Amino acid sequence: MTPAQRSTFGHLNRRSFLRYSAFAGAALGGAGALAACGGNSGGSSGGTTEDGSKYGSVAVQLSWLKNIEFAGEYFADSKGYFKEAGFGSVDLVAGGAASTSVEAGLDTGKVWLGLSAPQTTAPAILEGLPAKIVATTYQKNPFAIVSAAAKPIKSPQDMKGRKIGVQDTNQLIFNALLTANGLKPGDVTVVPAQYDPTPLANGEVDGWVSYVTNEPITLAAKGFQNTHFLFADFDLPLVAETLTVAQSTIDKERDKLKAFLAAEIKGWKDAVADPAESARLAVEVYGKDQKLDLAEQTKEASAQNELVVSADTAANGLLSMTDALIEQNIAALRAAKIDIKAAQLFDLSVLREVYAENPGLK
Repeated sequence: MTPAQRSTFGHLNRRSFLRYSAFAGAALGGAGALAACGGNSGGSSGGTTEDGSKYGSVAVQLSWLKNIEFAGEYFADSKGYFKEAGFGSVDLVAGGAASTSVEAGLDTGKVWLGLSAPQTTAPAILEGLPAKIVATTYQKNPFAIVSAAAKPIKSPQDMKGRKIGVQDTNQLIFNALLTANGLKPGDVTVVPAQYDPTPLANGEVDGWVSYVTNEPITLAAKGFQNTHFLFADFDLPLVAETLTVAQSTIDKERDKLKAFLAAEIKGWKDAVADPAESARLAVEVYGKDQKLDLAEQTKEASAQNELVVSADTAANGLLSMTDALIEQNIAALRAAKIDIKAAQLFDLSVLREVYAENPGLK
């Protein structure tokens, strides 16, 4: 997991609520008007920009450091899908503990689009940020409780009377899991934890708040056999890695946004089809400075596909959300004491237009 981060909604940090939050030091600044995002962002109705492309260059902020989580973006960039869509370049800006949040980046105009999460974007919108989620990479959020295979915790009810390692910054989402499943904080023994799951391997706790594409894999690689259950499978079905833009982008740059989404879909189709190449791009190219392990990233890519692909995406296309899933997210946010309407947070109309105009993308 990541370094400790603030937990107030106005200064949310990456993974501090659902591990997909803004970064340290990020301030939304109230309801400030959005500037023109992403530098030389170009127009949306034809013509050329300074670099000669249709849409110019844009900055896209990732939700974390450049690892396997952004395989689709790596493919879209490396295979030229962004350029074919009319972009001079797409700057994939790494997130991290010292980075400003996607929401803050949109507010200041430093980024044109960002990867975030409903539980991060919703509070920002409620504070006045004019932005919307227009697509989602993960159909399920990756939060999980991991436990020893010899002493498995297979459901929230199994946590009763057990010791669970919970990071301070993940306490809100853990409490939301309890509430959604009719449990009270006193039903489990919460053990304050950091981000290294060694206490679980050592038997100091029975369960650990983790990321299904991370800790279960790294623990298994060290010989610790484990099992897990997903929060999303137990009444907390929040999506993750959501594509978020300023409302002005939807209103004034719709064609440009549609072109970007089409390139993203192509990239993620490639990523899903080739976990090994996804891992190679993460390890050897885009995340080279992270010293990532190829074997581990390959396993994480395969695990990630289980979150990206679903029966709904098979029917409607990658990055999509059904109306039912949107309503489930609104209900899950309400359980976490974030009261927002679907129309305030989501606008899937642009993506649906992309698929209507390009049925071959499904």
